[in-house]
Amino acid sequence: MGELKKLVEEGKIKYIGLSEPSIDTIKRAHKVHPITALQMEYSLWTREIEDEIIPLCRELGIGIVAYSPLGRGFFGGKGVEETMPNGSQLANYPRFNGENLEKNKLLYIRVSNLAIKHGSTVPQLALAWLLHQGHDIVPIPGTTKVKNMINNVGSLGLKLSEEDVKEICDAVPVDEVSGRREMRLLSEYTWKLANTPLK
Repeated sequence: MGELKKLVEEGKIKYIGLSEPSIDTIKRAHKVHPITALQMEYSLWTREIEDEIIPLCRELGIGIVAYSPLGRGFFGGKGVEETMPNGSQLANYPRFNGENLEKNKLLYIRVSNLAIKHGSTVPQLALAWLLHQGHDIVPIPGTTKVKNMINNVGSLGLKLSEEDVKEICDAVPVDEVSGRREMRLLSEYTWKLANTPLK
């Protein structure tokens, strides 16, 4: 952070952001120089940051860039409406495997039914839910297809009431999501477990 602060002072960069930092890292880093944004995984089925990270970010004035806002493509239909391509890395994620995937498909069906009610697609509803979590949270859905990008942009037109947002949350209770969000290989590097060393 000290080196990044120097780069800001030299005019070489304007802002500083961190990816998947622990609570302790955020606090220590922010004391050195204000952090502008955090990149964190956040979606309907990955909401662990709601209890600790989001409140801390709001207290410190830090924005959140939500990656994998469609649950690594799950709410775009990956593994449900379309099969995963051979060699796909998704096969390494517990939520996309065997019994976990079968259980998670029920969550997809619930969101799909709500999407029909709102006259939207499932990805649009999942992104609209995220957009309604606060102006300080910006989703970054990734896609390789123009049609998906156009579909995702349609989420901006969906206006949800507080009751709608709650209904969508209730359709995907976090305790019913089956499987860890990350591959076993990366599990020790998640924000809850990993921390930067003290100076």
